[in-house]
Amino acid sequence: MIGAGPAGLAGAVAASGLGLSVTLLDGADRPGGQFHRHPGPALGAARPEALHHDWDVFTSLCRRLASGTVRSLTGHHVWTVVRDGDLWAVHAVTGADGDGDRPVCVRARAVLFATGAHERHLPFPGWTLPGVVAAGGAQAMLKSGLVLPGRRVVVAGSGPLLLAVASALAAAGARVPAVVEASAYGAYARAPRALLAAPHKLVEGAAHGAALLRHRVPLRTRSAVTRAHGTDRVEAVTVSRLDRDWRPVPGTGRRIACDALAVGHGLVPQVELALGLGCATRRTPDGTNALVLDGLQTTSVPGVFAAGETGGVGGAQLAYAEGELAGIAAVAHLLGRSAPLRTARVRELRRRRDRLRAFADAMARAHAPGPGWTRWLDDGTDVCRCEEVTAGRVREAVADHGARDARTVKLLTRAGMGWCQGRVCGTAVACLAAAAPGPRQPPSPERRPLAAPVPLGVLAALDTQEPGTRDLAPATADRPADATAAATATKTADDTTAATEPDDDTTTATEPALATKTADGTTTPEHPTTPTATTTNAQAGSPPNEK
Repeated sequence: MIGAGPAGLAGAVAASGLGLSVTLLDGADRPGGQFHRHPGPALGAARPEALHHDWDVFTSLCRRLASGTVRSLTGHHVWTVVRDGDLWAVHAVTGADGDGDRPVCVRARAVLFATGAHERHLPFPGWTLPGVVAAGGAQAMLKSGLVLPGRRVVVAGSGPLLLAVASALAAAGARVPAVVEASAYGAYARAPRALLAAPHKLVEGAAHGAALLRHRVPLRTRSAVTRAHGTDRVEAVTVSRLDRDWRPVPGTGRRIACDALAVGHGLVPQVELALGLGCATRRTPDGTNALVLDGLQTTSVPGVFAAGETGGVGGAQLAYAEGELAGIAAVAHLLGRSAPLRTARVRELRRRRDRLRAFADAMARAHAPGPGWTRWLDDGTDVCRCEEVTAGRVREAVADHGARDARTVKLLTRAGMGWCQGRVCGTAVACLAAAAPGPRQPPSPERRPLAAPVPLGVLAALDTQEPGTRDLAPATADRPADATAAATATKTADDTTAATEPDDDTTTATEPALATKTADGTTTPEHPTTPTATTTNAQAGSPPNEK
């Protein structure tokens, strides 16, 4: 399992409970993912549940995880998954930022991706000023650090996350002058069936609305922050009315004083690891790329499953349902049995998943960015922050050099070649490239051989490390059922979840023997029936991670 957020936790607990040996990898030091962030122990938070929804579901899964047989590998950043014979090899690096002293490889017969999503950014003049933070970043600061990004915080962008962020900031003592939503909530009325099928979402939205009313926070729809003002940090923002295509309406700009701006325009599924395996993707209603999944959360690649935001952004409750369903499906796949899928629980999970997925699609359509948002970009606005590429340079590449897609713009301007590898600027570059005359083609998902920054020492270790053997050793007949399974899962730096290793029935089980490279060059095989991670010391002495 790659990722220990809601989907990864639910998948790991479900698969382990049905007899598989599961390894759960995550880049954070504690489970929960981006949704259930934890305050640091030194902060002494008395009631962390006050900042979270579904806290009881999360804590219940954590208790079951701790009492079960799941091997949890925290602080492990997965950077690639490759085919290794009849197994999957999941490669990770350790450390808070992937700068630990050893690379790790976990081999499994099935993989479950629960890698979550990252925020979508639409730049505007002044967005690089200190005090301008991502909406999810402001929420993370509050949940994990118990700090506010400022005392007077404007919340802007598009999507339901804005309401959650604004109500949490206001409850924590911040003054929120306005919530600025680029879309109109009336768009939800076009999907009445999806709304009626997910009444708890309406209740949740009403609770956030009531919190904003209680704290006297005005909500401005069909509006956007089109400029941030300040010298050493943000001091004010200009909020403009938008037409239906998100073009700013001339003469409607209004200046609002603030010392922080939390801005985000939805979420983008993190599918880089799955794309490296060739998993098919689909275009979501809001223009992002998500994995194509069948009714049992299986990708287009046999033995590879996915759950949560990787299949399209839908929230924690959808992630819990999909994660559990994917864990059960992995059990059926590895055991070669259909019985685990013919239960009332699976039928209920599929019904819940379908209802929540329909609501997620309606939500994506309601908050999809309009094509006119690029009108608020002047030529001097930085689009790629890492490489300091302005909108003017991107437009020049399109108009004067014939660039028609983000990749060509990258080759001409270096936009997207920085540390974030296009995760921050990718949407903006693709939209500017799409403005070129002629036929338009939706941008294809980025395919990268490395899903996360990797020290050169780790790559060098791949050539010197003896591969783990894949000899399968039979287990004893009297071995407990939960210990005879051979399912392995791994967790990544961006909260992805990799999956299980197979079991073949209740009497025997097989598991790949892994080997550890020792300092003198010899290879010591690990016990063949114990799931282990292959590690080397080859990274010692490699350059430090510069993040």
